[in-house]
Amino acid sequence: MWDERLPDHLEKKWKLWKELLKSTEGIRRMFLLNDLSYADSFKVDVFSDASEKAISAVAYMRATFGSKEEVGFIMGKSKLTPAGGTTIPRLELCAAVLATELANVIADQLSISLENFLYHTDSRVVLGYIHNRKRRFYTYVANRVDIVLKQSSPQQWQYVATQNNPADLGTRPLTSPNELTRSIWILGTTLSNQRDSCNNKDNTAFELVDEENDCEIRRSLNVKATKVKENLASRFERFSTKKSLVKVICILKRVCRSHKRDGIVAVDSVEELREAEQFVIKSTQRAAFEEELLSLKCGEKILSNSKIIQLTPFLDGDGILRVGGRIRRSPVENTLKHPIILPWKCHVAALLTRHFHEKVQHQGRTITDASIRSHGYWVIGGKRLVSSIIHACVTCRKLRGKFQQQQMAELPADRVTPTAPFTCVGVDVFGPWHVTTRKTRGGQAESKRWAVLYSCQFTRAVHIELVEDMSSSSFINSLRRFVALRGPIQEIRSDRGTNFIGALDDLGAQAICVEKDPVVTHLKDNKIIWRFNPPHASHMGGSWERLIGIARRVLDSMLLGNHGRALTHEVLSTFIYEVCAIINSRPIAQISYDPEVPEVMTPALLLTQKPCQLSGLVTTESLKEIYASQWKYVQVLSNTFWKRWKQGYLQCLQKRQKWQLEEENVRAGDVVILRDHELHRNRWPLGVIESIYPSEDGKVRSVEVRVVQDGKTSNFVRPITELIRLID
Repeated sequence: MWDERLPDHLEKKWKLWKELLKSTEGIRRMFLLNDLSYADSFKVDVFSDASEKAISAVAYMRATFGSKEEVGFIMGKSKLTPAGGTTIPRLELCAAVLATELANVIADQLSISLENFLYHTDSRVVLGYIHNRKRRFYTYVANRVDIVLKQSSPQQWQYVATQNNPADLGTRPLTSPNELTRSIWILGTTLSNQRDSCNNKDNTAFELVDEENDCEIRRSLNVKATKVKENLASRFERFSTKKSLVKVICILKRVCRSHKRDGIVAVDSVEELREAEQFVIKSTQRAAFEEELLSLKCGEKILSNSKIIQLTPFLDGDGILRVGGRIRRSPVENTLKHPIILPWKCHVAALLTRHFHEKVQHQGRTITDASIRSHGYWVIGGKRLVSSIIHACVTCRKLRGKFQQQQMAELPADRVTPTAPFTCVGVDVFGPWHVTTRKTRGGQAESKRWAVLYSCQFTRAVHIELVEDMSSSSFINSLRRFVALRGPIQEIRSDRGTNFIGALDDLGAQAICVEKDPVVTHLKDNKIIWRFNPPHASHMGGSWERLIGIARRVLDSMLLGNHGRALTHEVLSTFIYEVCAIINSRPIAQISYDPEVPEVMTPALLLTQKPCQLSGLVTTESLKEIYASQWKYVQVLSNTFWKRWKQGYLQCLQKRQKWQLEEENVRAGDVVILRDHELHRNRWPLGVIESIYPSEDGKVRSVEVRVVQDGKTSNFVRPITELIRLID
């Protein structure tokens, strides 16, 4: 019973403990020596700890007065641990709950805000629980963490070492009350020493300790979430035609109906297509005109800076944005009065433009734009969109595409380097003419004659030789006659036409094959270099092609004056030499009207050295020396020609008459169509560029093209002016 006498051994312990309590009479019960109202700043530190026998929490007032800091004991509390297998982490968490309860009492009694409290524990497990934001706990831990977070924030919780934790004294018994008087439970002297350690980097963030093996943490489940974007316009870019896009939307809608109603619902195909088109248009408009649609749905006015405010847009019964405009009273159909508004910077507008462009059979921008409007669509900036679609259309390029071109190349060295006349020449063959060879009883025997034109690349002089047939031997004879009269030559340029090489099987003897014997042997023996231009590149031999045209016109005029009389070889030969004389007398530089300058600068001036007047030609020698020595006369005439050639003719070659701009080079792998003059444009072969041949300036002007015709693959070397690139 309670009033019974204690056993002797317990009575002795009680009396001893009561006597020792007298030593606690000197404990100061004031929080601080100075008034708290004079403090510069203050905090309340609350410590918590737990053991197998008890949990405890203790609070201290820490204030700063100038450079001096004071710490005072406020209150402490301990509780016995509940019986029955509670783990240390759970007990530490219960101690944290006790610390928040202690802080709540202090804040209420002393009228201190809970924001001025700092909490300390030596359990990193508890700190991980409090700072956790990614995992969930079981009920016991979850409830207590919730209590702690309602009274404090994770940032208020810090770590403190066990030996510096005053709450540790409340979790274990003391042998004597004397120990309590001099302990940190009362003095709290170690708080100021540990303030820096409480504010280090380790106390700013705490992770869960061994979260995979902690039995208090719920197992994590990996859940796959599907995010559906309201704007589906970006998905439409996967389709290349309007028809395929609408068809896929129809299929998706049908599948959705079948899942919703447990069976595929029969829907009219026309109605289904109309719904699919409306869905595509609505999705596109939501992505482009979000603010306008929101304003119209709310009954508000569209902002003045809207791109479609001039169209007075409105929403129809299906929720589609249409043009309001000013022609509501017109008797035309509603689709024409109120077309659907679409932005030009969207894939759906491009699909519609391409669709109607194909329906009008690849006509121009005006017809395509009119077709779009007539079908009830108003594309903002539609002209630019139509132009870009037509520019990229392969079929339009086949029908109306421009041939490739490149900036005009620089002149070769033989055109601008002073050399002896006819050192470097351009060669071409023209004709034939029918001549009478002999008279017979039945009439006259006729044969053909051709002319080989040699054009000096430097002086622009011309020499023409007649040949009896288009054979290698005849050409060699004409070349030998030319060299005998004009001197040796070093380089010959010509086109790669069938006059010199090509289909000998088709032409029979009507071609001069300069790539085979005996022409090759003759060229090697005389150290003559023959350079070919690419096939079908007559513009690259313009320096002699133009002269052939002049020769034909002059000769036609002479033959017209022959009044239809029989043309013999002798007469034709005479005409040819007169043609040479006329062509060589042409001016090759601008005619000067200065009396101090010779009349005309012609190729004949250097070839014949017979100017019309000698006055004005003498620049480096005196007239006396000219009449005294014939060789000085020739030298004066030659020097005058070279000087005027540099000052007059050479400078006139500076300008590029066409192809002035640099263009993008074609590349190997480009798809092109190759012009064939014998076929209609629709039947020109399709090819791929195999190789490119850049010039010295890095620009590509000739390429090798691979084409397939009638199941056969052929490679051709062609200038880019014969190609149309289909895809950029």
